[in-house]
Amino acid sequence: MADSPNEDKTEEPTPKKRDDARKKGQVAKSRDLSSVVVLMAGLGIMYMFGPYMHFHIVGMMKSIFVLNVAAWGVENVTQLGKDVVKEFLLILTPMLVGVFVVGFAAAASQVGFHFSWEAAAPKFSKINPISGFGRMFSKQALVELAKSLAKLFIVGFISYLTIKAEMGNLILLGQMDVANTLVYVLMTTLRLFMRVGIIMVFVAVLDFAFQKWDNEQKLKMTRQEVKDEYKQTDGDPMVKARIRRIQMEASRRRMMEEVPKADVVITNPIHLALAIKYNALKMNAPTIVAKGAGPVAEKIKEVARENDVPIVENKELARALYKAIDIGDEVPVALYEAVAEILAYVYGLKQNRGRPFS
Repeated sequence: MADSPNEDKTEEPTPKKRDDARKKGQVAKSRDLSSVVVLMAGLGIMYMFGPYMHFHIVGMMKSIFVLNVAAWGVENVTQLGKDVVKEFLLILTPMLVGVFVVGFAAAASQVGFHFSWEAAAPKFSKINPISGFGRMFSKQALVELAKSLAKLFIVGFISYLTIKAEMGNLILLGQMDVANTLVYVLMTTLRLFMRVGIIMVFVAVLDFAFQKWDNEQKLKMTRQEVKDEYKQTDGDPMVKARIRRIQMEASRRRMMEEVPKADVVITNPIHLALAIKYNALKMNAPTIVAKGAGPVAEKIKEVARENDVPIVENKELARALYKAIDIGDEVPVALYEAVAEILAYVYGLKQNRGRPFS
């Protein structure tokens, strides 16, 4: 029974299907996982390089505020701008490099080192308002909405617990100097982000598992799709069989055209037939120009009779030649003497009788 065009996709995706999907950018990737990894990396870098960044920021601010800018000329202002840019680069370099490396590693760990030009190419369907409206109410959109609400709830709940635990310290902020207040706010914020980040790591891992499962479901194929792909890659079996049949018929036709040119046909006598030709000026040894079994053997003998080609019965030699060599091959040395005797016998009959032997 033929497969229905609307049948369920129950077959695992083939390597070609996976390859094509990858070229189109259809891979299992969680944006949440990359984002949370980058966030955690940024927090870790801030924690490790905090003293370094604080030192450069304080030094830069002090050098700026102690300057008498009003007495400067254009060259002094230009030089100050260069120094400020240089300091900012020194402050931000650890953060930028670290976040870039971690973000790249997070993406590569999910999809490997692959860039899809097809996925990056602009598509009208992405800006089509009708298609966009449809995507707003798709299953994927509902899943993304649920994920966003869950993340919002998690962040809000963790923030509430963290701030609630710090309420006693918040009352004392009025008694602290500016420096200590700033340190306290930064440490509390860092602690809040770390807690949110740890929870979000678990959420991101679950999201990646879902994306992987969802991508596998999208890649699954129907049995008819598997068959069609097989036909495209390896060819339609019926077409291939027909091509082989045509090739065999053409080869057999060429072989039969060589039988009239043969010097002798050796048979066993019913099942096998081999046509042998020898030209001392052009060949090193007698050559098989046609061979066959069953109906093909009968056809070879028929063509030989029609063209007065001698037919000699030799069961052992016919079997040995049929097994040992193919069409176009020279007779092997082990059988050369037996074939030479038959050729000599045929040549002798032709000379003695003055007519072809049949």
